[in-house]
Amino acid sequence: MRILYVAAGIPVPGALGGSTHAYEVARGLARLGHEVHLVAAGPGPSPRPCGGFLLHQRRTPKALSFLDAWPVLRLARAIRPDVIIERYYNFAGAGVLAARRLGVPSLLEVNALIVDPPEVPKRRIDAAIGGPMRRYAELQCRWAARIVTPLHTTVPAGIPRTKIVELPWGADVDRFSPTDHADRDRGLRPPNVVFMGSFRAWHGVTDGVRAALRLMDAGHDLQMTLIGDGPERAAAEAMAARRPGRFRFLGAIPYAQVPAELARADLGVAPFITAPHPALRAAGFFWSPLKIYEYMAAGLPVVTADIPPLSTVIRDGQEGALYPEGDLPALAAAIARVLHDPVAARAMGMRARARVVAGYSWQRHCAELDRILREMIA
Repeated sequence: MRILYVAAGIPVPGALGGSTHAYEVARGLARLGHEVHLVAAGPGPSPRPCGGFLLHQRRTPKALSFLDAWPVLRLARAIRPDVIIERYYNFAGAGVLAARRLGVPSLLEVNALIVDPPEVPKRRIDAAIGGPMRRYAELQCRWAARIVTPLHTTVPAGIPRTKIVELPWGADVDRFSPTDHADRDRGLRPPNVVFMGSFRAWHGVTDGVRAALRLMDAGHDLQMTLIGDGPERAAAEAMAARRPGRFRFLGAIPYAQVPAELARADLGVAPFITAPHPALRAAGFFWSPLKIYEYMAAGLPVVTADIPPLSTVIRDGQEGALYPEGDLPALAAAIARVLHDPVAARAMGMRARARVVAGYSWQRHCAELDRILREMIA
């Protein structure tokens, strides 16, 4: 197939979760033999080869993505795709519009709540002017032949569930692979707990730091590596300052460096908190946890909150440990429980690796996308 994939406002290449997602989907479909054209954000010359596909970069600000409607239609007319994939965004829709105009099927990729809950300012503004954004979003859902999303509750209830396919994100199980923990420098350094992700309230970075400090105060010998950036970084660094040398804040490092950092870790933490995020409270935990999949692919046991679907990916005592969401003492206890028995922790990591290879890899994700796309154009 010839596939046009529109990811408005997403920088590719890039370090964001959306950047990884768009790149891996485009690369994975290209590896299956398809001709893939990815439209994404960036300043580079276009088109150019990237990961086996052709990358078309646009400089349009994300909030003005609707301005790309004509350029995307012009590109679609030039390459004549068999199918168009669009990564949903409030101010986008150029891919679905182009598919509608050209009479080719479209697949809408949804990774967030399509209609924001009432407490979100954007939703209140939209409602005050008569709801044009909500109606446009629902129209895109109706026009799309299929909708792919980690959780069907992201899609308005009025859209038939029959066109929705729940499909998790994944990890590159070739890029992220386990190291032999037994042959490393165990005994020469304390266990290393890693946090990776956005430093925002709902990612729980400050809870991760507090839990590590709690364990250190109780006499546990450990260190923590934190990968990423965001508004809570300053607060996390201020907390960690009372234990000099025990916390490494690496910032938003290039994605190519992440596997090496995970290889130096003994446990991955993902202390998600849904309370500060209105959409997660309204629709459930619809994120597909990229960081958890990558921890697992690297052979790390994982500690995360006991909420679905996290509790179906990480099973307590098998691939890591679960704790009640928001319970700081329980988070610290779960970390200590895993680190207490290094042999059992390594076995958890190997089970995590096997589980992500079987069910949560980008290879599996793209194979399922391939099946859906073939059904759409049949």
